[in-house]
Amino acid sequence: MKIGLVGLGRMGGNIARRLMQAGHQVVAWDRSDEAVQTLAKDGAEAATGLADMAAKLADKAIWWVMLPAGGPTEDTIAEIAKLGKDGDVIIDGGNSFYKDDIRRAKMLAEQGIHYVDVGTSGGVWGLERGYCMMIGGDTETVDHLDPIFDALAPGLGDIVRTPGRIADKVDQRAEKGYIHAGPAGAGHFVKMIHNGIEYGLMQAYAEGFDILKSKNSDKLPEDERFDLNLTDIAEVWRRGSVISSWLLDLTAIALAKDEMLEQFSGHVADSGEGQWTIDAAMEEKVPANVLTASLFARYRSRVEHTYGDKVLSAMRFGFGGHTEIPQ
Repeated sequence: MKIGLVGLGRMGGNIARRLMQAGHQVVAWDRSDEAVQTLAKDGAEAATGLADMAAKLADKAIWWVMLPAGGPTEDTIAEIAKLGKDGDVIIDGGNSFYKDDIRRAKMLAEQGIHYVDVGTSGGVWGLERGYCMMIGGDTETVDHLDPIFDALAPGLGDIVRTPGRIADKVDQRAEKGYIHAGPAGAGHFVKMIHNGIEYGLMQAYAEGFDILKSKNSDKLPEDERFDLNLTDIAEVWRRGSVISSWLLDLTAIALAKDEMLEQFSGHVADSGEGQWTIDAAMEEKVPANVLTASLFARYRSRVEHTYGDKVLSAMRFGFGGHTEIPQ
């Protein structure tokens, strides 16, 4: 299939490369001409702007927007809508707010343009590992785009299959790493909750390692102080422990490089999904104690920093390339 990909940042560029590796054609544009030319060397067809991209795409064009949520995505989709034709598809693969997806889908449908929201997880490792995708949109359009999603997904791999899944009652695509979650907005809603859970998991690791590190504190009786090797603890927990995970793998990598994590500021940013998750919990009247506390911990990190905050920064850098360096 031929796809126009707008936004060639940390994830967009690698999404384009993975698509091309699977035999799809990519027309690429980004505000950075350097990013466009770099991808062109890898086989993409370079575009000089959205109008040029429209000319290079066939009828019933597929546009994939991979930009920061908010203004950049909103403005770009509005521009594409002016260029789009009946039967075109616009995919938002960023982290947009799901209620914006619902609004956009209704607006674009009036022009005969299909809208699909794709919550995309995989970070800077996606080119190698593939991307986990949670997709919202009408069934016919999502099924039409299946070759794209299948190419981007991790595939079955060597993960042990879940006992008890009944083939005719579940979406077989889930085992490959992607699902059709529901109508417009459902994909980003599921990804939003995914990121809210991510906050909680990361905070648990961060607090645990902070407690381990502080066990050598002079505030404790001398015979109760332990000088623990955090690098070894992270490593042993990766192997057979019930708390093993990719986040723990990334923590172990960071600690192996520098146990004190001096390269990280401990000023931990949030990209919005955590707050949106708490907002959804409040709307639904669902208690979310851990997720709420983890979000507030990030707010607190911008005032005073702990070792646990540096662990959080190390994980964010590990999976997403988010840089929070000391100032």
